[in-house]
Amino acid sequence: MTTTAVTTSSVLDLDTDALVIGVAAGEDGPVPLGGSESLDAALGGRLRRVLADLGATGRAGDLVRFATLDILAVPTVVAVGVGTVGVGTVGVGTVGVGTVGVGTVGVDHETLRRAAGTAVRALAGTARVATTLALAAGTPGPAELRAVAEGSLLGAYAFDAFRTTSAGTRRPPVSEIVLVVDDASEAAAVDAVRRAEIAVDAVALTRDLVNTPPGHLPPAGFADIAVARAGEVGVTVDVLDEKALADGGYGGILGVGQGSVNPPRLIRLEWCPAGADTTGAPALALVGKGITFDSGGLSLKPAGAMEWMKTDMAGAASVLATVIAAARLNLPARITGWLPLAENMPSGGAIRPSDVLTLRGGTRVEVLNTDAEGRLVLGDALARAAEDSPGLLVDVATLTGAQIVALGQRTSGLMGRESAIDKVAAAAGETGEAVWPMPLPPELRKVLDSAVADLANVAGGGNRDGGMLVAGHFLSVFVPEGTAWAHLDIAGPSWNGGEPYGHTPKGGTGMIVRTLIQLAENVAGG
Repeated sequence: MTTTAVTTSSVLDLDTDALVIGVAAGEDGPVPLGGSESLDAALGGRLRRVLADLGATGRAGDLVRFATLDILAVPTVVAVGVGTVGVGTVGVGTVGVGTVGVGTVGVDHETLRRAAGTAVRALAGTARVATTLALAAGTPGPAELRAVAEGSLLGAYAFDAFRTTSAGTRRPPVSEIVLVVDDASEAAAVDAVRRAEIAVDAVALTRDLVNTPPGHLPPAGFADIAVARAGEVGVTVDVLDEKALADGGYGGILGVGQGSVNPPRLIRLEWCPAGADTTGAPALALVGKGITFDSGGLSLKPAGAMEWMKTDMAGAASVLATVIAAARLNLPARITGWLPLAENMPSGGAIRPSDVLTLRGGTRVEVLNTDAEGRLVLGDALARAAEDSPGLLVDVATLTGAQIVALGQRTSGLMGRESAIDKVAAAAGETGEAVWPMPLPPELRKVLDSAVADLANVAGGGNRDGGMLVAGHFLSVFVPEGTAWAHLDIAGPSWNGGEPYGHTPKGGTGMIVRTLIQLAENVAGG
């Protein structure tokens, strides 16, 4: 587990194995950022020239390293690019030919996160790493400090639960990250780092659950983890088994899960701070899709499309992690979480295309495609969550391939009702996570009309137009009109099948968890 520390020591006195500095892309080459002044002086004012000679550009994600050759106690310096920004030089002096100096910039917080994550990933195998990235803008505030701490810790993530000692030569993650700050920001840094650690622990839990093989995480196993992890921080956990689901009229969850030997579950989480009204409406209710493996059911997916379907419970993992984080932050708001868990498998007992299911509240749904199962379990959970009349209701789900087609692998689709959309978008903006508001055109609703039931789970006749938006319309049926509701489709962003980038690893990303935590903080703050 990676730990953090804060220091006001000069970089000349650091007792770490590496030092990370920031570099911007200037008009005349790389410009070292704030916090590099002592290093520049130790190099006789030649830091910028050294970086240029090494091929540093300062572009975002660019990284070079050099040995200090005993000029510093730190043996290695890593310079990571933050991109082209408004650079102003300070402490300028003339050395040889040309003017050099160390710059201060207004770097946005997500850029700082990604730069920190890039550097820490590159330093895997190194024990202790110090970073001056928080000083890129001079005296850093809580937001800059938190961003650097978050990016560094996110970049140190590794999932090795299923590796053996003979599995290869992968280097271990950095074990300690030291934030170099100035005297004026030291006090703020302690709280910022604590909050960063809580947020990153939540992201790491989500990544761990998404990365866990589905054979090791059936619905009941997921429920056991939720009971243990949430119970540790004072979150109340109720688990409905298949009998309780039948008694409660949760036909969507039961229908999706009936093809598997692993029965479904519905988990209810509640964070209620001391002194809060336990009988009133929750300030925030979160619902997360929890399909622990999605074969597509009888509407079977192609083999290649199933390879990463262990990720189909990322929404549920995100909600679990968020409610735990809310408790650790002791947020002064009552927050509930709903995790509908099922395994979607083909068998003689599985639901069939054209079957009709009765969901919570009595709505009857014709199942035209068993691979559109997430909306069935969400319909049950949304209907139940709405019964508590929450101030804000948000669901998050790896719901549609259409989201990936429309928005790609890194941007989540955001739908729902205007007031709720604005709140979620604002939280995402504060955390640097990419979401894009999408419409719910009224003319698309009619494609869900069914000839035999209240509605169908997909458009009939193979119509795939606006698939992400049609799914949003389906979910809206289960949320009363007066409820502030938003839906997040994270099908692409929840998983990175390519190479790592910034603070994002290969595999489960934990995308949207920081947004949900920020949303909870905003709601709790009034």
